[in-house]
Amino acid sequence: MRFDRNKEQYRINERINVPEVRLVGDDITPGVYPTSKALQMAEDMGFDLVEISPNANPPVCKIIDYQKFLYQQKKRQKEQKAKALKIVVKEIRFGPQTDDHDYNFKLRHAKQFLEEGAKVKAYVFFKGRSILFKEQGEVLLLRFANDLEEYGKVEQMPVLEGKRMIIMLSPTSKKGGAAKPSSLSGGEKQNVSGNKTDMNQDKKIFPRGNDL
Repeated sequence: MRFDRNKEQYRINERINVPEVRLVGDDITPGVYPTSKALQMAEDMGFDLVEISPNANPPVCKIIDYQKFLYQQKKRQKEQKAKALKIVVKEIRFGPQTDDHDYNFKLRHAKQFLEEGAKVKAYVFFKGRSILFKEQGEVLLLRFANDLEEYGKVEQMPVLEGKRMIIMLSPTSKKGGAAKPSSLSGGEKQNVSGNKTDMNQDKKIFPRGNDL
């Protein structure tokens, strides 16, 4: 099926039904040729005439090994996919009146997360009337960001979203540097609440109603 789709994407050989084409590539003299002449050249070289730019006037073609061309394209696509960065977001939850022991516990985890190359979404959850302490929550998050300035940079300043005030931090270490590789794949998150670390896999990054 993949080969058939590629055939539809690229016209080759006798399927190129225009009077003339522009040839480009190696081992030929670039220029405009009658299509019949270009087909004969491809046959003499033991390759295929492949239309790579059908919307040009005249269409642009190359004389290449079509099967090898398809293989290289497929290989290139796989390499690009493998290199694509997978974003890992880990969450850390505070209460508006977090004590020093709890704060330092979460600070240590945040440092580890950032060193691994993950982003950190820290938030203060306001329960009931505790929303009256939103300024206190903002101060806590700014202190948190300041204590992590060697490990992460602020991507989003504290913002109130419903009952949560959120700050986003991204790692300062470049991937492949001193940072340790993350054991999580893209789309996973880790919540740190109280003195416990919970791993939630295969869930949305920003779940509702499941906060610890």
